[in-house]
Amino acid sequence: MRGILQVLAICSVALAAPSQLERGNHVVHERRTIEPIGWVQSHRADADDIIPMRVGMKQQNLHMLEDLLMDVAHPDSPTYGQHWTPERVADFFAPSESTTFPQQGWIEVNVTVATAERLLDTEYHVYKHPSGAKQLGCHSYSVPEHISDHVEIIKPTVHFNHRVSEDPTRLRKRANPNHLGQPFSGQGPKTNGAKIDAALSLATCDQFITPDCLRALYNFHYTPVATAKNSYGIVEFTPQAFLAPDLDQFFTNFSSKQIGQRPTLVSIDGGKSPVYLCVVQTIAQNFNFNGESDLDLEYAMVLTNPQPITLLQTGDLVEGAGFDNWLDAVDASFCTFQGGDDPNQDGIYPDTLPGGFNQPESCGIAKPPFVVSVSYGQDEGTATHRYATRQCNEYGKLGLLGTTVLYSSGDNGVAGFGGVCQNSSGVDDDSPDAVRFNPGFPGSCSFVVSVGATQINSGATVNDPESACERVIFSGGGFSDIFPMPSYQKTAVTNFLKVHPPPYSAAQFNNSGKARGFPDLSANGANYVIAINGQFELVFGTSASSPVVGSMITMINDARIAKRKGPVGEFRDLFIELYEGFINPAIYSSKFAHAFNDITTGTNPGCATDGFTAVKGWDPVTGVGTPNFQKLLPLFLGLP
Repeated sequence: MRGILQVLAICSVALAAPSQLERGNHVVHERRTIEPIGWVQSHRADADDIIPMRVGMKQQNLHMLEDLLMDVAHPDSPTYGQHWTPERVADFFAPSESTTFPQQGWIEVNVTVATAERLLDTEYHVYKHPSGAKQLGCHSYSVPEHISDHVEIIKPTVHFNHRVSEDPTRLRKRANPNHLGQPFSGQGPKTNGAKIDAALSLATCDQFITPDCLRALYNFHYTPVATAKNSYGIVEFTPQAFLAPDLDQFFTNFSSKQIGQRPTLVSIDGGKSPVYLCVVQTIAQNFNFNGESDLDLEYAMVLTNPQPITLLQTGDLVEGAGFDNWLDAVDASFCTFQGGDDPNQDGIYPDTLPGGFNQPESCGIAKPPFVVSVSYGQDEGTATHRYATRQCNEYGKLGLLGTTVLYSSGDNGVAGFGGVCQNSSGVDDDSPDAVRFNPGFPGSCSFVVSVGATQINSGATVNDPESACERVIFSGGGFSDIFPMPSYQKTAVTNFLKVHPPPYSAAQFNNSGKARGFPDLSANGANYVIAINGQFELVFGTSASSPVVGSMITMINDARIAKRKGPVGEFRDLFIELYEGFINPAIYSSKFAHAFNDITTGTNPGCATDGFTAVKGWDPVTGVGTPNFQKLLPLFLGLP
């Protein structure tokens, strides 16, 4: 309550006597990383104009999140597996004394532009769009240092929340802010264009990866028996969508009993796939629009058969979606958490544009699956600290609930999407002078499982050691510029930096020794055979690795549920101790070390360097290595 009173006091001081406000102790609270596309700064705002200022109060107890996760996720913890209920999570992290304010932790006050500028040590400008729309905002703002820990966000400031009308003929070409699911975004698997018509067997796994190759590589042999109580979710972002004939073509060749099977659709903010009667995705049918979804679902469905797969299809065709949108759908409290979604990054619904999803945003429409794989990402430098931190904390909250969230680590080595690096200011820059490594997000978040990529070397077999992926793509990895090193990886990462110090300076990467390192583990990411648009092609990417690891964790969950099967009809919350949730503390522990195949060859080049090198133990190329399922299974079954 003290923090709220301080904020109210500052507001009252600003209103009554702005000159009394000390400006010397202000600290920058938020700064816009990228200027909004299409908007042009026009002129200074009129000093006498009134701003309806909204101050979002910071949630409580977030500083305890990592420790709380360790309590339920570390294999040596006496409370391992004792996951929280959604109600407990929401209450524990709600703003302090939030019931005092009807707007869920928001304080509203009307001030003049002049007062707001003095209060926030900034300048307000009017921005204009070619459509005629106008927006009031500032490039950055500051708050007095002694209240910065109590304030999460202040609006209007750096956030652009207008979505302007467009020419209807261009709507289907419009990208969402993150370009997730868009063919020109650099997202999704890569292809070398090879068409497959050769006979495939375990003898050809160095050229063609199939489900049988993965089973042999990772000793992954398991048939699920507790599918009714288990769940595995795959997130896709519109317009990326699978094609039903592609699934059946893949099943015909690799799992004939599954012909006709489809994932269970959860439509988020208007998300649709063409297999369903309400067809929306009719822009195109080609690798760029269908490759990611086909890949994710073909392998996840076959490797976990007969486990039903939940498809979290996110965003409409007009606006699309960002990562926060699927999180809203599985956690209603996140929709308003710390100010709600970011219009610069996420889809904002209802979508009033022609053909858009004109209903309220999808908040809390589905329970979070026990395992969720997301084969998408963005450059960490394109996310504000607030956006990245807010989202990362949500992954931590899902971990407390018992959900394992996996993200692919990226396909450009130490560079960002498209091979772009950062300049000295930490901004994406494709000029030759930009040499700073460009970590990926959300894979850099400490509360997700970041999955890198390996390959079977030419001429090698499934029984030979793999190397870091260096075919078509390079395993994304490195050190975060936002997130500190979590306690669970301190020993492993510190050892890497000490024994194998990278030959790069602080100007190239965060070499403080205190940063989150990624990926956490890896799986094969080269030469995947997928059915796409009526033919078989080879694809490459950590976007293949993530759903494969997710499939293994899902089968481990199945075994744990089956081991302690409860009475028929028992509610999900009574089984929360049976599935894994946040696995990172376990996989980094010494007792799990022998359950991974250590990868000690290969690099992840980028930014005019060789990148990092795969070495003995953890490394920022392949993490702790690739899983050996038959060694992991008894370890997890032996936990409480």
